[in-house]
Amino acid sequence: MPVIRDLTVRSRTATLPRPWGPDVPANHVLVVEVTLDDGRTGTGFSWTPRIGARAVHALLEHDIREAVIGLDPHPEVVWDLLWRHLREAGAGGVTTIALAGLDLALWDLRCGERGLVEVLGRRRDSVPVYGSGVNLHYSLEELVAQAGRWKAAGYPAVKIKVGRPALREDVERVAAVREVIGPETLLMIDANQRWDLHRARRAAEALAPYDPHWLEEPLPADDVAAHVELRRATGVPLAVGENVYTVYGFRDLLVAGACDVVQPNVVRVGGITPFLRIAELARAFDVPVHPHLLPDLSGQLALALPLPCLAEEVEDASFAALGLLAEPYPVQVRGAELRAGEHRGLGFHWSDEPSRQEPSRQEP
Repeated sequence: MPVIRDLTVRSRTATLPRPWGPDVPANHVLVVEVTLDDGRTGTGFSWTPRIGARAVHALLEHDIREAVIGLDPHPEVVWDLLWRHLREAGAGGVTTIALAGLDLALWDLRCGERGLVEVLGRRRDSVPVYGSGVNLHYSLEELVAQAGRWKAAGYPAVKIKVGRPALREDVERVAAVREVIGPETLLMIDANQRWDLHRARRAAEALAPYDPHWLEEPLPADDVAAHVELRRATGVPLAVGENVYTVYGFRDLLVAGACDVVQPNVVRVGGITPFLRIAELARAFDVPVHPHLLPDLSGQLALALPLPCLAEEVEDASFAALGLLAEPYPVQVRGAELRAGEHRGLGFHWSDEPSRQEPSRQEP
């Protein structure tokens, strides 16, 4: 029976053509390769858009590497062993982000010559894509132009950021986007944990006339009680999950009735193994899972999820768009529909070119 012989890590940094704000000009990716003693290799990745990449790198190269050498490369078994081993450093966050690199590499190996979607069980041939913008810092004109691009591309749904200092600014921006996309396009609104309960109640009431499909992260992600209270107070569906790191965190949200949609990020929760556990947990509550970001991988997961969902695509920010991947890419988006390519494993062909690139000079 083959066992794990080695684990290596390579750091990549890709400059965002459309910065996510003054403090987020780039994304950081750690490419993780696991080698078995029979010579086979599997490749995964960890990811962070702003901070923690060096800490994740150190955890992978030292604690995780030392712990996995000699283990049977079974993803679920290895994940459970390593999570228990690493919990002294925290149950989630840096630990789960690091674990994701290992877990994805082991799933790449598990797939053998088959693609991930086939191994998980294909439930649909394509998923609709929604245009997602990290655009709170955009001017109103830039925001409306972006929404217009998504509308012209035929996207069935769009998502924009809210959380400006004055609520009237948020209302003005949401109203302008609703006008340009029309009444038939779904509109999601993302506050990125910027509000307290009082402000969230006021904002939900003010934004409700624009028919939001969901209000995302209106409150601190781990404040379950406040989400429950807000959900009772508003008819706007609540989405949460991109900053929830464990199955237990999602369990607490679902049991409390704190949300209408969950959005696990496959890297932040620790990889495919816990992502699938979260999806099954949500299924038991009839709550849909909409994977957060990383469409090159989460789009493949969406094709195998039990309940219908949308794939999120931030403009010019997929790994393929950032130059981190070489063709053929693992997913393709055509006509606002995402499909998986014909490939083995995860289908990631990491580019040998330097990932650092100059920002685009075109307007956002």
